[in-house]
Amino acid sequence: MSGKLYELIVTTTFGLEAVVKRELLDMGYDNLKISDGKVELKGDARDIATINMKIRCGERVLIKVGEFKALSFEELFDKTYALPWEEYISVDAKFPVEGKSIKSKLFSISDCQSICKKAIVEKLKSVYKVDWFEETGDMYKLEVSLLKDIATITLDTSGEGLHKRGYRGRAGDAPLKETLAAAMVLLSYWNPSRTLYDPFCGSGTILIEAAMIGKNIAPGIDRSFASEKFPYVGEKIYKEVRIKCLSEIDHDVKLHLLGSDIDKRSILRARDNAEMIGVNEDIQFFMKDMRKVDLEDNYGVVITNPPYGERMGELKEVEKLYKDFNKKFKNFKTWSIYLITSYENYEKLVGKKADRKRKLYNGRIKTCYYQYYGPRPPRQGD
Repeated sequence: MSGKLYELIVTTTFGLEAVVKRELLDMGYDNLKISDGKVELKGDARDIATINMKIRCGERVLIKVGEFKALSFEELFDKTYALPWEEYISVDAKFPVEGKSIKSKLFSISDCQSICKKAIVEKLKSVYKVDWFEETGDMYKLEVSLLKDIATITLDTSGEGLHKRGYRGRAGDAPLKETLAAAMVLLSYWNPSRTLYDPFCGSGTILIEAAMIGKNIAPGIDRSFASEKFPYVGEKIYKEVRIKCLSEIDHDVKLHLLGSDIDKRSILRARDNAEMIGVNEDIQFFMKDMRKVDLEDNYGVVITNPPYGERMGELKEVEKLYKDFNKKFKNFKTWSIYLITSYENYEKLVGKKADRKRKLYNGRIKTCYYQYYGPRPPRQGD
């Protein structure tokens, strides 16, 4: 690390904190603090760019500008004003302030937002010696978050949420977030030497994320970030990080990734999406009912997000589908099965207890990730 150190927060969806922590450890970061919906660490400008570019399961990378107790609006104003805003925000910057408040004396979110905004404006006016802010420049998105009377003020370095990789031009009806799809792969025992099959592949997100993992393609390589415009991070650092990520892609790895769906439009979308990120030659997408797909019993892995039956009248259909899915893979003794669904009685329905379950959120839908482990593949030469 070099240059100024920032307190960074990598936000996550509920249930993925440990996955993001493992990713950061694998990137070489330590002294990580994990709590609900976030992992905190210290890092410099290059780390901001690196984490934005490479983290697969995090939602955003924030700079923690300040954290303090605030029991009155006067206290909120004074402590916000005291922060070194000139180190973070340019003279012509746009800086909207979002807010949230949980179990705090200051519960009016709109008041908290406007008081913080006013304090920042007054501080910058005094530092930059100006009477008015045009706010015509680059975007610096701030948030004041109050939890049990502790105010945390953060600056978003990511821009659009990190699940927006840039490859999904046309999402399906019930898209799975890219960050969650990547987590499902990272939580499984799949590796690039094993077959991976998604029988309900939709727009192909799970398989595309697996291909990116298998080839070591950084998830943010094809998109831009808000902090490319921050003078203390900037385009030069992002360009250097992007070049390094490009050099780390494994072009030689051979992947065996299969995706089927009964919906023709989904398959066309999946192929388009795979082509957009450059992994179309690594994945075979085809239109077929999973009951009729021919597979080998070759220590393959299924990772899938089947229909949930959220709409009235669909439940019986979905229950039949789940039973047929279970029946299909009963014949494949060496396969490992990973399935996410909001259907609460899945184990009871198929008569098989999962080796491991994990509560995860698919958007706002509470789901369970059922993990059924097959035997380990024999080592080469055994």
